[in-house]
Amino acid sequence: MPMKVGIVGMPNAGKSSLFSALTGVAAEAANYPFTTIEPNIAVVPVEDQRMQQVAETVRASKIVWDTIAFHDIAGLVAGAHKGEGLGNQFLANIRETDALLHVVRAHTESGIVHSEGSVDPLRDIATIETELMYADLEQAERRIDRVVRQARGGDKHAIAEQGWLEQVIAALQQGQPVRTVPVPDDAPDAQALLGSLTAKPVLFVANVNEGDLEVPEEIAQYAADQGARAVAVSARLEAELGALSAEEAEEMRADLGLAQSGLQTVVRGAFELLDLIAFFTAGEDKPAQTWHLRRGLTAWHAAGQIHSDIQRGFVRAEVVSWDALVRHGGYAGAREHAALRLEGRDYMMNDGDVITVKFTP
Repeated sequence: MPMKVGIVGMPNAGKSSLFSALTGVAAEAANYPFTTIEPNIAVVPVEDQRMQQVAETVRASKIVWDTIAFHDIAGLVAGAHKGEGLGNQFLANIRETDALLHVVRAHTESGIVHSEGSVDPLRDIATIETELMYADLEQAERRIDRVVRQARGGDKHAIAEQGWLEQVIAALQQGQPVRTVPVPDDAPDAQALLGSLTAKPVLFVANVNEGDLEVPEEIAQYAADQGARAVAVSARLEAELGALSAEEAEEMRADLGLAQSGLQTVVRGAFELLDLIAFFTAGEDKPAQTWHLRRGLTAWHAAGQIHSDIQRGFVRAEVVSWDALVRHGGYAGAREHAALRLEGRDYMMNDGDVITVKFTP
């Protein structure tokens, strides 16, 4: 299953325009709130230039890219946790995602209506985050009622979860997100059981003017204070580039001094957010494929990404770094130069590893 990233923000922040530009899928957009009622979902490939070189080197039959799913969720407004603007439905959509892209309007285009009447990025951020925290507070208060009954029976997991929920409620009441409260060792699944919105990692996407592709200082500072990340994208510029041919778009980006597309900027930020690394599988006359894995996981976990049967029958893995494989002209050269290694199930995967798993069916 691809990683699910929810695109959230105020009405007319540029979410649907960004979604359309980044995915090439036409998300309905108009100059008024609540255009999007059901979340638009687009699954897009995560291309990696390293894979291109690996596939050419081993003469793979084709490349199969790993994917990321963008969920364009309708705009939230003050009172969403009480159902304002169909807020409960939108909040439920957010719960299903792995991470959030919080689109913040920072451009000054006068023709785009702002639901609050003026452009104020920090006010808009506060509106969204407050609604998510209110929703989490209601969720935590409901959850603790059930957990307290279990804790009275002496259940150690419930006792630990109750203590954590009490800290969560206190933090939320003070305007702090759930992600600031450490999960106890005795209840490692407490956060998952809560289904918190403010525990999800956040990437702030500043929707800026075409000629100013820097993250505004106040957004950058806010993200830093929250331990989050921030990138700048002009949804309007990306829409214009999306209407051009690949060659014309590349030329225009070069003229503007842009090293990569808005999609690449956002995808890179999203994967850094979740601390994912890429690894590859490739063979002659076989499909070459990109995969992603949480940093710090092992070859056994990587095998599970490929197929559960391969993980179950794991024997060993042949591993080579992508650049060594390319430099030595393929597996034979890498093996000759001792760059190809045999590793066990506990081998910690590195970004850019090319892996071949030996397993018993």
